[in-house]
Amino acid sequence: MDRLAHRRQLFLAAFLLGIVHAGCATASPTDGEKAPAPLTNTPAASEAVADASATTPSQTDQAAPTQSSESVGNVPAPTQPQADQASPNQFEADEVAPASSQHDAPAVVQPQDSETPPAQSPETFPSAQPQVDNPPTAQQETSPTSVAPTEVNPSIVLTGRVWRAKPGIVFLKTPIGLLSLSSKTALKTLPASQEVSFWIHEDHVAIDIVKRTDGTLVHRYLTGPFKRDNEDVTQLILWTPEGEKTFHMGAYERALASRKDGGSVTVEVDGRDTVIGLHDLQFDLQIGQVATNGSKAHVLLTGTISKLKSNFIFFRTPIGIVNVNAKIGIKNAKVGQTLTVRMHDPHLVADLSASVDSVPIRRFVTGPLEFATPDRTNVRLWTPEGEQIYPTEFGKSSLNGAREGTPITVELDGQGDIVEFHRMK
Repeated sequence: MDRLAHRRQLFLAAFLLGIVHAGCATASPTDGEKAPAPLTNTPAASEAVADASATTPSQTDQAAPTQSSESVGNVPAPTQPQADQASPNQFEADEVAPASSQHDAPAVVQPQDSETPPAQSPETFPSAQPQVDNPPTAQQETSPTSVAPTEVNPSIVLTGRVWRAKPGIVFLKTPIGLLSLSSKTALKTLPASQEVSFWIHEDHVAIDIVKRTDGTLVHRYLTGPFKRDNEDVTQLILWTPEGEKTFHMGAYERALASRKDGGSVTVEVDGRDTVIGLHDLQFDLQIGQVATNGSKAHVLLTGTISKLKSNFIFFRTPIGIVNVNAKIGIKNAKVGQTLTVRMHDPHLVADLSASVDSVPIRRFVTGPLEFATPDRTNVRLWTPEGEQIYPTEFGKSSLNGAREGTPITVELDGQGDIVEFHRMK
């Protein structure tokens, strides 16, 4: 009995020791599994699993199979959820804050492919946005330069003051010469205290008479092709310096009823865009000089030279015959040639062509003398194509002793080469 009891005690002690060893053997793999396993695909989990697999065989060899099966049923159950809880936390940390995981374990992040895209995505998104924004800005920069407004011909903008006046006719002094206005029904009185602004825009004419003291509008006369508004036949459409406008015919609706579209009409309008008068109006322009510095003038006219008398050139234009003094810088003009005159403040450019469709055979560029270089070997003058620089080697005799601001003319041939310098007297 004593031997049987002794054997039972030994067997029980061995059984308890086996249970203890089995518990230790099963605990080490679960501890290793606490790091993210293949579900997380992180290097830390792979290293932990490798370490656990290296230690597990030596531990399981010491335990009996039955003992390990019992330990799996008792010990791993609480430890596996701990590993499951650790793996999502590690994965969420990599998803939410990839930068912090790189700082914590830079050696681990570099070899891992699954974490590389999250690390690159925050860098590529900011760089992609300016690349998308740049093309539209480039288009906005080039689109304005691709659109160039064209200047109408004929086109005139002048301001004049009363020189002489009598009922029905007034002579105005403008920066480029005399401008006369005549009418049988208007211009009854025009005192010297009033100023006249004159516009021509293709086949439209606008005349504003204002007080010189405060600019108050006294009269506005508009001339142009008769055109009714399609939506309201009681309204008249005419060009103004501010753009095309509609005007109520008012009391003159009956007088204008017989007018045909396209026929020229001259009306007086008030500040409420209503017709208050129906008139006849004529004008005559003489270009006798170039505007002085500080004066404003704009002229663009093309016509055929019809007559030459003394120093005057008469050329027929869409607005009528215009008289031009050849002393402003036009040399050797002939009847039948086409003349285009461009005036821009104190500058003038005159082109002579054999016909309307041919290229210029002579160009005369007139303006105030301005040296482009300190050594006075070049001068700068305005042209419709922009400011141009001309060497003075062909005009030393003409420019000798001339001061800046003195009006000069550069004569060019059909190829744009300098023919001669002229000094206006």
